[in-house]
Formats: sequence, C-alpha cells, structure tokens
Amino acid sequence: MFDASFRYLFATEDWRRTVGGLTGLCSIPLGEFYFGTVAYDVADRWPIFGHSSDHAAQSREGFERAFPVLLSIYDGDREALRAASHPVFSDLIDDLPDSPTRLASTYQQTSASAWGIDMGNWITYLPVRDGDGVVIGYVRFTTPAAGMSLVGTVASGGDVRHLARVQDVVTADRRPAAILFADLEASTTLSRTLSTTDYFNLARRLVRAADQCVVDAGGVVGRHLGDGVTAFFLAETIGGESRAARSCIEAARSLREALPTIAARSNLDPDEVVFRFGLHWGSTLYVGLIKSIARSEVTALGDEVNEAARIEACAKGGRTLASKSLVERLSRQDAKDLGIDGVSYTLLGDLEGATDKARRDAATISVCDV
Repeated sequence: MFDASFRYLFATEDWRRTVGGLTGLCSIPLGEFYFGTVAYDVADRWPIFGHSSDHAAQSREGFERAFPVLLSIYDGDREALRAASHPVFSDLIDDLPDSPTRLASTYQQTSASAWGIDMGNWITYLPVRDGDGVVIGYVRFTTPAAGMSLVGTVASGGDVRHLARVQDVVTADRRPAAILFADLEASTTLSRTLSTTDYFNLARRLVRAADQCVVDAGGVVGRHLGDGVTAFFLAETIGGESRAARSCIEAARSLREALPTIAARSNLDPDEVVFRFGLHWGSTLYVGLIKSIARSEVTALGDEVNEAARIEACAKGGRTLASKSLVERLSRQDAKDLGIDGVSYTLLGDLEGATDKARRDAATISVCDV
C-alpha cells in the first residue's frame, strides 16, 4: 500500500516473504517513494532478485505501467518526477507519452522470473479514495499467472503444514536431518499378479499414507521412487536432533501400522503388503527444493542418503532398521519413550541377506531393529 504520493505505507507478510526469497521477511522502506533511489536500492538487496533475471527490467516495466499515475501526482511536471525517481527511469520519463489515469491498471509482467522460471504474475494498481472522492493512496496487488482454480487445486490438495516446511528449504543448504527410506517389498510380484488398475490404486494408497505419516510426524516428503518413499526430518526446524530422530522412527511406525488397512482396501492379505524401512542420520546433508516448470520437490544429496538406501534394501521381511548414528541422537527420555533404550547393534554387512551393494558401500554401518 502507498500513500497519495506513492510512498510505502504497508506490505503483507506473504508479500514480504515472497520477495524475501522465502527465507524471511524482507525489509520495506516505509515512507519512501516507490520508484525513488532509496526504495530502489533497498529492493535491489531483496533475496528474490538473487534468484531472478533483472531487477532493473522489472522495475522499469512497473514504472512504465504506473507512469500516468506518477505523472499526475507531480502535476505533469516531468522534471519533478525525474528528481524524485531513481536514474534507471530517466529515459522512460523522457519517452513515455502523456496519457489519462485509469480507475485501475492491470498488466501481466513479462520481465519477472525466479529460479529460472518465467513467472508471468499479474499486477494491479487501485486508487483508494476518501468520502469526497479524493485519492488518498494506492493499493498494489500481485496475483499468480495460474488461475484460482489451479491454485486451489494445488493448495487444497496439500497439507498447509508441509507447504510451510517446504518454504524453509527453498534455498539449498547443509541441514542435519534424520532420513527415512521405505519401499514396498515384492513389488515386482504384485505388479505382475494384480491388474494395472489395482496396482496403481495400491501404489496411490501407499503413497498417500506414507506422506500423511511423514507430515504428521513433522517431516518433509522427498522424492517418490516408484513405490518407494523418502523423507527428511530437519533438526533445525523440528526442535533438535533428538526430536528429528524420534519423529523419523515414529513416522516409520505409523506407516507400518497403516499397512494392514491398505492391504484390506486393496483386497490383499496383510503379508502381501510389506514395507522395508531404512532410517539413518545425515550430518552433512545438502537439502533444498528443486523447481522446474513442471514440478517442485525436496531432495537431499550426500553420502548418508546413499547409505540410507542401502540400509532399507537390507530390511527384508518388513524390518525397520535404524543406524546407530540415528538412534544415538535420541535423548535418554526419547529412547525410553520409544522403547529402544539399551539396544545392541549389528554391522549391516553381517546381516543375513545383506545386499551386495550394502556390503560394498555400507558394510560397517551399525544397525538395529526399531
């Protein structure tokens, strides 16, 4: 929101978080002319422009669209407008024609991009008038290029808690976390014995249940690999290392408890729907959001991710194997609450049925059943 002289009055937290690159609330230069040097220099430091194409191009596009209003504010005096504006707009002040102001001005941005994606946001300027019809300020609205039906489909289909957690990892960084890998055992047999429709419905039920268990436990859902699930429980956002490790174990247990119901809904015996679980701790995970024009997903890179996959592959028969490095992140009370205090460990390479990859890549990792 701006006053009658187009000076900053207010910005919503959602807008400040967006231009803050989803990493925090950006500062706004209250009382400064929106297109002035001070405001422009403040905006130039907003994190969103560290991810986008051209701050100057976006600002010039906005100045051009708002020019009739700006010129009217300065009573048609272009030199006065030039003196109040940042030099990046000087040529526009010379070249843009006089034109009448409108009750509202709406345009679709052509210069806005973020994370390499053209945004195409819609911008609307509305004047605010007092009871006598005098303009006392302006409101600027930004709406996405997608219509509300699409936005509603995406937002209503997701858990708000998870959507908020994803915002915490928009910028990739090192983030210690508990790692959960889970995969359907004997999936090849099921895919061949069930009709394609029935197998698809089974996979959908499993993915939905897995995601719900992860979100309810405070985690972030990672990539879905076939019938497999990955998830991360970040120490920095969930309340510390013990809380992250405990939540990872609780998510695995919740999913394991949900499997008989999923089997029954799929007209299968409980012993036909079995998951392997591998839980591990990642001290040096590099976690972030990968965005493209078609999708966005949280992913993590690091040796511990590969090790978690090796642990899961060895958890045959529906076992839930957790590494020593994860279990020993638990506080004494959390371990007691989970009923896994005083456990003993086995080297992954010594497990009966350990895979060749596990023996090659992670043989010396200590694991136990949880």
